[in-house]
Amino acid sequence: MADVKKVVLAYSGGLDTSVILKWLQDTYNCEVVTFTADLGQGEEVEPARAKAQAMGVKEVYIDDLREEFVRDFVFPMFRANTVYEGEYLLGTSIARPLIAKRLIEIANETGADAISHGATGKGNDQVRFELGAYALKPGVKVIAPWREWDLLSREKLMDYAEKHAIPIERHGKKKSPYSMDANLLHISYEGGVLEDTWTEHEEDMWRWTVSPEAAPNVPTYLELTYRNGDIVAIDGVEKSPATVLAELNRIGGENGIGRLDIVENRYVGMKSRGCYETPGGTIMLKAHRAIESITLDREVAHLKDELMPRYASLIYTGYWWSPERLMLQQMIDASQAHVNGVVRLKLYKGNVIVVGRKSDDSLFDANIATFEEDGGAYNQADAAGFIKLNALRMRIAANKGRNLG
Repeated sequence: MADVKKVVLAYSGGLDTSVILKWLQDTYNCEVVTFTADLGQGEEVEPARAKAQAMGVKEVYIDDLREEFVRDFVFPMFRANTVYEGEYLLGTSIARPLIAKRLIEIANETGADAISHGATGKGNDQVRFELGAYALKPGVKVIAPWREWDLLSREKLMDYAEKHAIPIERHGKKKSPYSMDANLLHISYEGGVLEDTWTEHEEDMWRWTVSPEAAPNVPTYLELTYRNGDIVAIDGVEKSPATVLAELNRIGGENGIGRLDIVENRYVGMKSRGCYETPGGTIMLKAHRAIESITLDREVAHLKDELMPRYASLIYTGYWWSPERLMLQQMIDASQAHVNGVVRLKLYKGNVIVVGRKSDDSLFDANIATFEEDGGAYNQADAAGFIKLNALRMRIAANKGRNLG
């Protein structure tokens, strides 16, 4: 890539990306544009500006993407009730296509030849960033330093930073032993003691949630209003998408909701143990399934459930911008036209309990479903023929001696 003259770097201002910035300048003798995204990670992003400028960066982008993140990425994903491998709510995965999109937009705005990121060669993020980038700008060059350099330990990174006078903050407090990623949907933790799958995670690791044991002894009740499959109000107060998620994180965290400890299958082939805090997302998933339970046709709901694992895998593996994900999204969004109404929840010591749901679009008919007299709304005698017809193929097989028992 000797012809690279300008690179857009996904930049946090931390050790890794600060070293990458200098390494790009020295290795490629190129101009670097930095891009820092505020996705609701809970840390100040503005200091990255001064750090980048101190290293000679002339074009610094710091973007508040919280509303776009929740509106255009998190909410569409939750319309599908998306869960990867039965448990993971994809908090890291769903942020990557937005970062890739913005990297490409900035590259186009600044006339950059390439983009660069700090993802390692062992993880999923390199795939997610780069698949997104190639889908949006097929000819873009991608520089992934972790696949090129020999700075493969924290000690080597620190030595490089000291040698090149790279400003690295030293807080005086013990650094977290975990590799962490945070945004408005979740915090993830990897590494440290978590690399032993038999060792219990440490209680002081968690940042957003109290332990279920320490949660209040009195339940918290919550009402969520849905419009076309998205939450638009909490307890009757309308809120923007990002504000909805932030508020649910706060309430869920106070009630010990959203902790997860799993071993997942990475796209690159290895198994990896991770811990996740997703309080708002845990509430959203439970509530969305509840409002769909009264507003979706049975076969539509079942088809969505059949397609969801495929949809989840596409997000996990970085195919957000693929034609198949876009096609699935159109189907999912069409299914949400009547997913309107209110869900009432009880939050108690790590549990999200649905206690009520109502909708003007509800398909639930109490006159038909009642165990009392229904006034002729449903003829129970009809069930006999229904059962016999559905049993016909099994009766034929049994008569031929093809009993499955």
